[in-house]
Amino acid sequence: MRDLFEAQEPALLPLAPGAALLRGLAADAAIALLAGVQQVTAQSPWRHLQTPGGLRMSVGMTNCGALGWVSDRAGYRYEALDPLTGQPWPAMPASFVALAQTAAQAAGYDGFAPDACLINRYAPGTRLSLHQDRDERDLRAPIVSVSLGLPAVFLFGGPQRADKALRLPLVHGDVVVWGGPSRLHHHGVLPVAAGEHPLTGACRINLTFRWAG
Repeated sequence: MRDLFEAQEPALLPLAPGAALLRGLAADAAIALLAGVQQVTAQSPWRHLQTPGGLRMSVGMTNCGALGWVSDRAGYRYEALDPLTGQPWPAMPASFVALAQTAAQAAGYDGFAPDACLINRYAPGTRLSLHQDRDERDLRAPIVSVSLGLPAVFLFGGPQRADKALRLPLVHGDVVVWGGPSRLHHHGVLPVAAGEHPLTGACRINLTFRWAG
């Protein structure tokens, strides 16, 4: 993965202090990453979680790693067991770990060791409203977000929800990393346009790596 990092370093686009867009960083690893997604979903299938308010989330999701993010009437949190299967979440594939560490290092975060990877599946029309990733116990580690499949427009705002958000077109293989002073910036995804990608079909897959503690 070091060669991949070196080849893609010139594509780093700073977004804010501590945040960067790495164009195409995951493109060469995409087939291995998607194979990892299939391995994970064979053990912990896609599901649509419920918000604490009782609404069904439109984005399909699952997790891998020591911890997985869940949501239900009891709130947002991390759990060691998949509530759907009652078993531990699938182990994080080696290709996932390598890509996450390469991206974090390229953005200036050495020693990133993710223990959770949220895997989201966006069908056409699916969106993700502006929010903060703040359920982790320790906020010193960055977030690494990998886009695969259909393109999408990523919103990257500020510490306040009302702050003006950048609109970043993301394509297959793009990676966004944010941490440090940008760790609690709001972010989201505009509705995904209809289309067909040769590797994912009619959907966008997003891998979000975190250290949940």
